[in-house]
This record gives sequence, structure tokens and C-alpha cells, in this order.
Amino acid sequence: MRCVILDDYQNVARTYAAWDSLDGVEVTSVTEHLGPDALVRALDGAEIVVAMRERTPFPAAVLERLPALRLLVTTGMRNPSIDLAAADRLGITVCGTPSSPHPPVELTWALIHALTRHVVTEATSHTWQRTVGSDLHGRTLGLLGLGKIGSRVAAVGQAFGMDVIAWSPHLTAERAEPAGVRAVDKGTLFRTSDIVSLHLVLSESTRHIVGHTDLAAMKPTAHLVNTSRAGLVDTEALIAHLGSGRIAGAGLDVFDTEPLPADDVLRNLPNVVATPHLGYVTEDNYRRFYGGAVEDIAAWLAGEPIRRLFPQGD
Repeated sequence: MRCVILDDYQNVARTYAAWDSLDGVEVTSVTEHLGPDALVRALDGAEIVVAMRERTPFPAAVLERLPALRLLVTTGMRNPSIDLAAADRLGITVCGTPSSPHPPVELTWALIHALTRHVVTEATSHTWQRTVGSDLHGRTLGLLGLGKIGSRVAAVGQAFGMDVIAWSPHLTAERAEPAGVRAVDKGTLFRTSDIVSLHLVLSESTRHIVGHTDLAAMKPTAHLVNTSRAGLVDTEALIAHLGSGRIAGAGLDVFDTEPLPADDVLRNLPNVVATPHLGYVTEDNYRRFYGGAVEDIAAWLAGEPIRRLFPQGD
């Protein structure tokens, strides 16, 4: 039986789990990103596929070209790029894996510090300091989303002595209070925050939830950080505000097209710190991802699949 691990860019997936424990399963990795046609060729005859987050989409048109596929494992427990209804119709079992909220929290703060203390500029100047950093203590951190990631970002902000406020479409004061966070309306958040950080799930209702009006309300000294999903922000509006200096800067780990194209304007804006979707990429999370994938495969081989993902409504 053949198992293919996709989007293993660093060629490390097989070092983070006991793949050898899967008797009779031949495991190989694909270290480059594949388009639909190349993907179908690479997966020819593979009964098991391990997908990395939403890197490689599996719409119905792709799944229908993979007649041998019986088990599709995605890292994490949510993957909107997989057509679960088509998988179910085609008899393909889809399972998820454990994941940790801590890596994106930590990267969020790395980007905040890089922006507010001009880390990239100073680290590459090799002279005495050329910039003056801005403080976090006493400033306001505004969070869009106060779930398992946003609430942890809030706790770090509070440790730095920041006033933390939050908004999301369904957030109430009662839900925010246990985290020591004030729930505010969206306009107040953008007008008063010194750092705005996004921690929402991307859906049709949240796509471009941050637009021109929101960005225009921000202080000219404020920064926006997005380690969640690029689609939450109107990128054209963000580029316009960054390019004109109407906001101080942005720390971005997610983009409409990934990897970020070489000629993309975001690569050349001096007030942008851009990282290549590092939010989930840590040793501990890879152990959870790939260790969970091995567990999923073993359970499926035993006829008792675990962590199954079903179409909405099922």
C-alpha cells in the first residue's frame, strides 16, 4: 500500500513520526508544491495521502481523478480546501490530526516585535541604531477574534502591560470578560488600537471583513498583523494604506497567493514584515501533525478510523 505525504518542503515529515510502524505501507514525500495535473500523476496508485493544511486543494474534480485513493489525512481538524461531500460520495475517508494553538501565537508576537522595534532594519544595518522603536507597555492591542489563538495572544499582551480589546461578529462582553478583555464594537477597535491582530476563521461571512473603511480608521502610528488567513483583509486596500503611509506597517504571514510572487508589491514595501506562512511550522506541531497522521492511518487500516471529517450537516 502506498502513502504519499504532500508539500513536505523541508523534507522532514518522515523524521517527526514513526512511519515505520505502519506495516505494509510504503511512505514517500513530495517536497515541491504540485498543480492539479502533476498532483494526479504523483498520486497515481496511492491509496493514502497526507495533505498539509490547505496547501493542496482537493476539489471534486481532483478527487474524481484519483480512483485508488481511499484515505485522505489533513493536518489539523479543519480543511475547507477538501470537498468533503465529494470524498464521501467517492468512498474516501477523510481524517484530521491534532494541532497546537501555540505556534501562531508565538509568531504573532515575533511579527509585532519586528514591526515595533524595526528588527529587520536594525539587524541588517550593522551600525548604531537608526530608528526609534515604539513601546507596547501602555498601548492598546485590538484583536479580531478571541478564540483559542486570540485569547492566548491577549494573555501575552496583558503580560506586556497592554490594554487588550476585542471584536468579532459574535463576541459578547460576557465571553470576553474571563480573558480580562473588553469587547468593543468594530469601529472602536480600529480607531483606538495601536496593534490590530487578526485571529478569525476565514469563511464567506468573514472574507474581506477588514476593508478600506476599517484601515482608514486606524491611527497613522498603528500596525496590522495577520497570521490567520489573507482573505480576511482586502489586500488592495491594505497595500494602498501601507504605500501611502496612512498606517505605520503590517506584519503578514499569509497571502492571497502563496508563496508570495517575486514581483508582488508587498515584498518591496519598507513598512511590511512578510514571512512565508510560518505560523504552524514548529517541531512540536509537526510531531502532532505527522504523529497524528500515523495514528489515523493505523486506525483506518484496523477498520476503525479516528478523527473523521464529514460534510456539513452529516
